[in-house]
Amino acid sequence: MISLKSPVIVEGKYDKKTLENVIDALIIPTNGFSLFKDKEKCQMIRMLAEKYGVIVITDSDSAGNMIRAYIKNIVGESSITNVYIPQIKGKEKRKAKGSKEGLLGLEGMTPGVIIKALEKSGVVGEEKPESKRKITKTDMFLRGLSGGSGSKERRKVFLKKIDLPENLSPNAMLDIINTIMDYEEFCEVTKEWLNSQTKN
Repeated sequence: MISLKSPVIVEGKYDKKTLENVIDALIIPTNGFSLFKDKEKCQMIRMLAEKYGVIVITDSDSAGNMIRAYIKNIVGESSITNVYIPQIKGKEKRKAKGSKEGLLGLEGMTPGVIIKALEKSGVVGEEKPESKRKITKTDMFLRGLSGGSGSKERRKVFLKKIDLPENLSPNAMLDIINTIMDYEEFCEVTKEWLNSQTKN
């Protein structure tokens, strides 16, 4: 398992599943071209890029190149490390027919091919910061952000306060807040937020 300090942006959920077997990092799917209309996700990617830089891995076809170019426009070239997978003919097992260009996407790549692509881009060997105490589902539950009555609404308000998309699931929220803040910061931010909620 390769640890990466920068968040990794991919096209879809199956790409994310494939990468989760190879890397330890925050992985954000764009959900294809829907990124072009998702202002909240674009804002989140910009924020993460400014703080950590982002790694972009898309399919090696014209759609992948369009998504890659769009991300570059959002965050600027200096904040991106591009990882390119090779153009290999074929189709993924789950698909009835291959892509328009007849190429395997990221989800169809073997771990060995992905690792080579990562090494080529220079991201392998980056030191991931030493992990401190992680924020857990229990921490979120204790602050009314998951698993209880009204937690979905509270989560939306809280996510808006910290400039993240309001529609994040509890698991996606947990992944992202563990990237952008440590446990102490989370306690501080949620304490301030809970105090402001009780005053209203």
